[in-house]
Amino acid sequence: MTEQDRQAELETQFEQWRQYVLRRRELQPSDADELEDHLRGSVDELVAAGLSPDEAFLVAVKRMGSLDELSREFAREHSERLWKQLVLTGDTGGSAADTRSRRDLWAMAICAAGAVVSVKAPALFGLGFDDDSSFYARNFTLFALPWLAAFLAWRRKARRSVIAILVALFALGAVAANAYPLADTSQSVVVTSIHLPIALWLVVGLAYVADDWRSSRHRMDFIRFTGEWFIYLVLMALGGGVLSAFLFNTFKAIGILPEEFISHWLLPCGAAAAVVVAGWLVEAKQSVVENIAPVLTRLFTPLFTAALLAFLVAVVWTSDGIDVEREALILFDLLLVVVLGLLLYSLSARDPLTPPGPFDKLQLALVVSALAIDVLVLLEITGRITDEYGSTPNRAAALGENVILLVNLAWSAWLLLTFIRRRTPFGALERWQTGYLPVYAVWAWIVVLVFPPLFSYV
Repeated sequence: MTEQDRQAELETQFEQWRQYVLRRRELQPSDADELEDHLRGSVDELVAAGLSPDEAFLVAVKRMGSLDELSREFAREHSERLWKQLVLTGDTGGSAADTRSRRDLWAMAICAAGAVVSVKAPALFGLGFDDDSSFYARNFTLFALPWLAAFLAWRRKARRSVIAILVALFALGAVAANAYPLADTSQSVVVTSIHLPIALWLVVGLAYVADDWRSSRHRMDFIRFTGEWFIYLVLMALGGGVLSAFLFNTFKAIGILPEEFISHWLLPCGAAAAVVVAGWLVEAKQSVVENIAPVLTRLFTPLFTAALLAFLVAVVWTSDGIDVEREALILFDLLLVVVLGLLLYSLSARDPLTPPGPFDKLQLALVVSALAIDVLVLLEITGRITDEYGSTPNRAAALGENVILLVNLAWSAWLLLTFIRRRTPFGALERWQTGYLPVYAVWAWIVVLVFPPLFSYV
């Protein structure tokens, strides 16, 4: 191993250590910077004394003591931070931080209002929710996600070049969703409605990482952001459903039916605003929900593993093929995406310095099971493409997605296996997963840009 390789591996260890430190909610990034400076100084001293970089890193970390003890020490010195992270408002302990909090709040409110205006603007041109449902299905993410990206880019102080790229990509998405003259019953409308949100969400990821998109640590931070954002969004959706039910029934009791207000104003406007508000909540309350998500990952990983293994046993027992019609394709692809999400989020919450354990073996079983199901789906899809219906937008999109998932799952299974055997460092799996994200984005853009004219007859 060359000196450059050893230095790169050492930097990877520093990144993994920093991720572990930042998962302690008592510690702020400034605290992590202070600890990292101390750690780097110790490593430099030990290397100068004759130790190898790997040995120096391990000894330096050991000398720093337990991070749990360090967290408690920082919590005692800065006890107000814990309370500040558990409430939305309050004394921040400093005028600069308080000003930043208010600015974030105002920026969120402006972006949320922009999302609300965007979702209602088409009505000015005669496009209603009832008569133009396919238009709103294709464009809803274009009403909300650009405003979330704007909030994140503003908060990250993104450069003008990054902002220009964001604007261009969202404009390209708008063209892809609306330029092709497709009938409402066209399969390409459904395919675009499913894949455009994926393409645009990864554009939001570019706004999140801003100028440091090459960093695997920042890409993994975006994966954590995605999981926490989804949890907040689901919670707000549940609350919105309860609010809608109360509104409908209380007004109905006095002879007023607010059905039109709820369906045309409250639900679409609330959904568009919630996309931005959920992003703001993740940014404002970092590491609060993150403590919940790893617990859910630990809970559902064994359940999904058991479900997938049971399904494979049933396939072998019955010798029945898999139905690959549109609804089934969506179901199986969602299942594989959920498996990949469980893997990604467990990676983001894992202590990189912890040796392989039983949960890693369980994850390997989950990935291998998903890989086997993906192979079965691919075999059925390729068989159906040669039938009388040929290649349809649904089948072509599913074929590409499952090939992409096959490559990712196969290499992830190999990396997990070598990690369990202690032949591959944990960081290799993390770098592979975060580096693979652009592949999904490229395929999603191909589907929304190329498939409509290619399959205009369907």
